[in-house]
Amino acid sequence: ASDPPKPLPVDAGQAAIIHENKGPSSSGGGAPNRPLPPTPDEEENSDRTLVMRRNRDDRRNDFHRMDSSPGQLGTPGSRTSSVLPDLLTQASSSPGTPNQRHDKSTSEEKQKSFLTFGFGAGGGGSRRESHVNVNVTPTSHDIASDTPEIRKYKKRFSSEILCAALWGVNLLIGTETGLMLLDRSGQGKVYQLISRRRFQQMEVLEGQNILVTVSGKKNRVRVYYLSWLKSKILRTDGVSDQVERRNGWINVGDLQGAVHFRIVKYERIKFLVIALKDSIEIYAWAPKPYHKFMAFKSFGDLAHRPLLVDLTVEEGSRLKVIYGSADGFHAVDLDSGSVYDIYLPKHTQGPISPHCIVALPNSNGMQLLLCYDNEGVYVNTYGKLSKNIVLQWGEMPTSVAYIGTGQIMGWGNKAIEIRSVETGHLDGVFMHKKSQRLKFLCERNDKVFFSSAKGGSSCQIYFMTLNKPGMANW
Repeated sequence: ASDPPKPLPVDAGQAAIIHENKGPSSSGGGAPNRPLPPTPDEEENSDRTLVMRRNRDDRRNDFHRMDSSPGQLGTPGSRTSSVLPDLLTQASSSPGTPNQRHDKSTSEEKQKSFLTFGFGAGGGGSRRESHVNVNVTPTSHDIASDTPEIRKYKKRFSSEILCAALWGVNLLIGTETGLMLLDRSGQGKVYQLISRRRFQQMEVLEGQNILVTVSGKKNRVRVYYLSWLKSKILRTDGVSDQVERRNGWINVGDLQGAVHFRIVKYERIKFLVIALKDSIEIYAWAPKPYHKFMAFKSFGDLAHRPLLVDLTVEEGSRLKVIYGSADGFHAVDLDSGSVYDIYLPKHTQGPISPHCIVALPNSNGMQLLLCYDNEGVYVNTYGKLSKNIVLQWGEMPTSVAYIGTGQIMGWGNKAIEIRSVETGHLDGVFMHKKSQRLKFLCERNDKVFFSSAKGGSSCQIYFMTLNKPGMANW
């Protein structure tokens, strides 16, 4: 599990290419370029191209910055917007260069990747179909485009991608067979950090120097130290394998069979809420000299087995665990320990698949959007319907995620839908030309990462940027 990392081999047909800007940015000595993901492969344009359509309804919903999101630390009342520092050494550019980087895994060639309807910064009177040129070294015209972008990394992964988390600008990737790092800072390499271990879920806490994971055959909650992972990449000298192995990670308690976890910040405390097969465990981060998660509360023998878990803070003081099961959604009051149902679907036959629990913004943690199967309902934390609205997806999504633009996204086999979290109104659709299964990985602000399921022998990672100037009019 602690083999020295090596860049993964790249096929000749997928050889990494680095390109310099055509403008004055080619000189060195300035801030590093920001990474731009590659475009889809040319040969796949005929079958996996995504088509983007404009919804005909008026767009009257502003985007709100959210307090928290899946795969990222939830902080009531605030959201981190700063870009974290890069992990690896990068090439430099001139001070006057726009904030861009170049990923060696990208292709400079423009691709006709999407068909758009209803976009156009010029405000033309007629709706016409147009091809969108996706370029990893955009010109000023490309930068001014109002079109949201989806791009695909050319690197193909032979193992199923199960989860991912941003570490600085780089991407940690968990698969069926190990943990890898995709260097998005300009090096264009993929590093194998841990092998022969399955990673089901992960989240980075840079301030605590840790990566929290559900991993291994027994689905343990294991915490890896980022400094140890970094030493594996940089091959720090003078540290024996035995010391590395002892100091590299620590298990949270003796927990096994973890299904899902959520990290939420309340005041200055970071809570780790863990759903096990028939119980919920809550840990709190203890800083120095302990520097680990310590047991806080435990709720066992639950009538409904938790599949999805979250923690809400009502009116800044009351803590409640909200969790989803195959029967519906339930709450646990941390003060009293009482467990009660907040929503049990009555119109469904058989078990449901809970997707997402969202505490609505500006509701003091009292209002929730509960997404399951192909719909979502609005309730308060006491189980009363708060809106006479049902969010309805166009198809059964494989993943649902709450993202930093104040929207909720659903990934289906035929389309990716983007909806307002407040009303459920459709803000936009990306249609697939060929049915494919996609999985949400992680997000930060307006950047969303997701992957394709392993088709044939490999799967790939997609990158989406939503916060474009024209999104408000989409």
